[in-house]
Amino acid sequence: MRILVTGGYGFIGSNFIRYMFQTYSGIEITNLDKLTYAGNPENLRDIEGKYGYTFVHGDIRDKELVVSVLGEGFDVVLNFAAESHVDRSITGPMEFIQTDVLGTFTLLEECRGRGISRYIQISTDEVYGSIEDGSFTEESPIAPNSPYAASKAGGDLLVRAYYQTYGMPVIVTRSSNNFGPYQYPEKLIPLFITNAVEDIALPLYGDGLNVRDWLFVTDNCRAIDLVLRKGEAGEVYNIGGGQERTNIEITRAILSILGKPESLIEYVDDRPGHDRRYSLEFDKTRALGFEPRTDFEVMMEETVRWFVDNPSWWEPLKHPPTP
Repeated sequence: MRILVTGGYGFIGSNFIRYMFQTYSGIEITNLDKLTYAGNPENLRDIEGKYGYTFVHGDIRDKELVVSVLGEGFDVVLNFAAESHVDRSITGPMEFIQTDVLGTFTLLEECRGRGISRYIQISTDEVYGSIEDGSFTEESPIAPNSPYAASKAGGDLLVRAYYQTYGMPVIVTRSSNNFGPYQYPEKLIPLFITNAVEDIALPLYGDGLNVRDWLFVTDNCRAIDLVLRKGEAGEVYNIGGGQERTNIEITRAILSILGKPESLIEYVDDRPGHDRRYSLEFDKTRALGFEPRTDFEVMMEETVRWFVDNPSWWEPLKHPPTP
């Protein structure tokens, strides 16, 4: 199988590429990545030089490049490429619209008519907005509350349109909050781990009672692979972890694992449009055979230890050298 992965140097994309090479033999993967601040070649240093792996530096918005890459011939395309940090979308939404909407359009348009057997759009539970009680299903209305979530929702709707209009074999996956190794240290868990290691304050939004469902990144990769192989074209598949925690619970767990004092917690003003709670029902993905395999507490401890053991990976990202 020949696979094109876009955004393969990002957190989930790099873990997916590693998972696929560890799981299957005889596959070929091309990684098309723009190398933004969050696209880190160190994420796949162990894969470089491996038979079947190719990296192409480029932007999914670049039509000529996308045409050239697709001309190599692929069986499936998985679009992980995205701007994904909510705070950055609030201060600079244009890049999110450009990549998450226009980039998705460029990929879809150039994939159309090329005989690709499956196009997978990697999306997020944030497109549904916030839910006070119960859980979102794939039939829940889209109600994004941040520019990031709106940009991802826009991409999702384009994918749906290309199925309905052109019959493209597309699928959308929407996962809950991922965590694990190689996550850029601006997201809550890696930021708080690395801040705690450095004895820097952990800036916790609002009252810390916002709830997220947490999913270990390898479980998400397994689910995406399952959807790729068994999912039905034109469908959306939620991928949840079944592990809801408040942000203050996550913060205290990190401090406890590291043996750091809770005095490092610094409550800060809540961010605009901050969703109170995310929760996904993922029975549809379960019906394909998916079940999260990892224990949350065990994987949280392993994640903390990974960052503790790999300062050479995250220190240059948090403290880049002065030009």
